[in-house]
Amino acid sequence: MGIFEEMRVKQMKGKLIRQVTAALLLGGVCWGGTAFAAPSGSLDEYKLDDVVVTAERIPTAKMDTPANVTVITAKEIEENHYSDVAEALSHVNGVVLGRQGSADVPQINGDERVVIMVDGRRLNNDQGLSSGKGRADLKMLPSLKNVDRIEVVQGGGSALYGSDAVGGVINIITKKGKEARTTLDLNTGSWGTHNYEITNEGSDGTLSWMMTAGIQKQGYYNYKMNGASNHAPHSDYSNNSFSLRLDDKLDASSSATFVMEHKSIHYDQFHNVINNAYYSDAMQNELFNNYAISYQFKENKSTPGFVRVFDNYRSANYTSHYNTRLYGIDYQNGWDLGKNNRMIAGLEWHESKSSNKADGYENKEITNKAIYLQDTMKLDNKWSFVPGIRLDHHNMFGNHWTPKAALNYKANDKTQLYASWGRVFRAPTSDDLYWYQDFGYGMYNMYGNPNLKPETGYTETLGVNHQFDKNTSINASIFKSELHDAIYWLPDVNYNYSAQNVSSEKKHGLEISFKKKADNVWSYDVGYSYIHTEADNNSSVAAAGKNREPNGYRFGVHYTKGPWKSNLYGTVGSGLDTKFYLTRSYAIFDFNVSYDFNQQTTMYFKINNLTNQEYSEYPGVQGNRYPAAGRFFQIGMTYSF
Repeated sequence: MGIFEEMRVKQMKGKLIRQVTAALLLGGVCWGGTAFAAPSGSLDEYKLDDVVVTAERIPTAKMDTPANVTVITAKEIEENHYSDVAEALSHVNGVVLGRQGSADVPQINGDERVVIMVDGRRLNNDQGLSSGKGRADLKMLPSLKNVDRIEVVQGGGSALYGSDAVGGVINIITKKGKEARTTLDLNTGSWGTHNYEITNEGSDGTLSWMMTAGIQKQGYYNYKMNGASNHAPHSDYSNNSFSLRLDDKLDASSSATFVMEHKSIHYDQFHNVINNAYYSDAMQNELFNNYAISYQFKENKSTPGFVRVFDNYRSANYTSHYNTRLYGIDYQNGWDLGKNNRMIAGLEWHESKSSNKADGYENKEITNKAIYLQDTMKLDNKWSFVPGIRLDHHNMFGNHWTPKAALNYKANDKTQLYASWGRVFRAPTSDDLYWYQDFGYGMYNMYGNPNLKPETGYTETLGVNHQFDKNTSINASIFKSELHDAIYWLPDVNYNYSAQNVSSEKKHGLEISFKKKADNVWSYDVGYSYIHTEADNNSSVAAAGKNREPNGYRFGVHYTKGPWKSNLYGTVGSGLDTKFYLTRSYAIFDFNVSYDFNQQTTMYFKINNLTNQEYSEYPGVQGNRYPAAGRFFQIGMTYSF
């Protein structure tokens, strides 16, 4: 099957990143008398650009956070009228979106091993997504109308978040209901597309709510290949969704939250072209039902805590029917051990049950218990040191320790340098272990491997952020990762695929971004990212083929004046091998413009893939091609009352 083919890249000369471990070990024994700049009070009180919560699992000033963190704010989401989380993430430098089978899967630092969360609640499950490394589908995420901000942490986070936090972490933080308001968003566009969404929020005493329901319809899919636009047959799409968040403020320092998320999706499984003929395999029905209840305490402190019980369910009906349920309990608490020392500790118990009866397994249970501990120490008015450690106990693979160490140097209010190092532990998925699909004619079969070993290794990041003035900033980072016993689905001579451990997988790369606000009307940003992957055991093709953007270039130009808002985005990829991709390079441009008639009514217009660029959303061989969407127009209106 085309989604498993990978390409071999040429060996790059030179070494990119020195070990940062020695630097991380310096200085962390004692600390001086300068008070923390850590914030206190509710997160709602903070400026979103100044404080992040995901990298350290507690509210921390961004300049004090030793990590590469990007924040997509509610304002940016609203002004760009993004249709979903995948579209919003596609404009983040260093993040690449692609379709893996039927799922929208992000890469960070060239790696699909990414933890995806909503309000800190893990969505990744143990069934995985076919033979890929992503374990969560962006389609299952809530409406962007509910989203307060999206935090993207680039670089390893296994010490805090465990399995899958190799490339990074994406945390979608949702809104609490505030003033009484109802918002309608109605739009229509190319390919018979119609979307209807209604959001209601409000509060009554200590109780608040945020509720959204939506219906999305698309008649067909259009793509460009060999210079011609093509109408894909049997490619209609529908998405019905509902989400609810209830919050009850119990007292000045504690609250309770209930969350429900539902999505029902019907769409074509593959956008695949084989030997220039569109391949429509089967329609897929997919269902997501997620629930969570949590109790937050010490919300008026710099080290808030919580207890959460959750249940995430996913069911899909394709050529076979499969389902997975991930449920568990999370607990975290924190303590101010001194004005220069904050410590957090947490416990997790997660269990999954997965079935794919037609492909060889049913009711397979995987349980993981974990405990983590992290200390944030202010050494003086410039240096801080963040050691941490996590112990996972997997019911199949036993105990695994994942320590971390991070060092932050805040030269002044405008300049920050940081370095981090962390171990990695990632267990095989149920598909990796148990999948068994034999078509009976000796080719194109798929076999899991119950003898797989877990992936282990380390990640390193070194970065700098600098604010030239209040309108101009730059950030840059380099990273390196190495995994042992990396899991790949590799073919034999008859293209029968099986899950195998390879001795090592190595990645290195860099990312640099520059932002400038020219005046009160115009602003712009530019970025570049580079990814290189290699693996042994003759699996370099499998390793490199996942790099859908070896060299990535991004820019954005933004215009705001009075009621008018407009944005132009460019994404350029180069260095692809045409044996696996439609083109060696591509340039995609997205444009949107909106006009606020008043505080209640906004009209907007969008064009995605403005030049109708031909490019691939996934690598393929043997005549398989996965062409991405062609030019798409959309016009819509939002109205609040």
